[in-house]
Amino acid sequence: MIMVKCFARYRALLGFSEVSLPVAPTLADLLTDARFAALPKDALLAVNQCFTDRSAPLVDGDEVALMPPVSGG
Repeated sequence: MIMVKCFARYRALLGFSEVSLPVAPTLADLLTDARFAALPKDALLAVNQCFTDRSAPLVDGDEVALMPPVSGG
């Protein structure tokens, strides 16, 4: 299983803070699940606490984090 955690405004946008899903070959494949339909294309993605892109491979036990882009000054 893959644990997906949502942070900040994505919790309300997607309707959950964390969910466990079956393993998918890549992050892009995982994000095709209907639960992620509202996820913006500019979302920051991390697998096991390392930022990555949608092509990242996944294995059983991985943790995926979905975070809104950040800015500051």
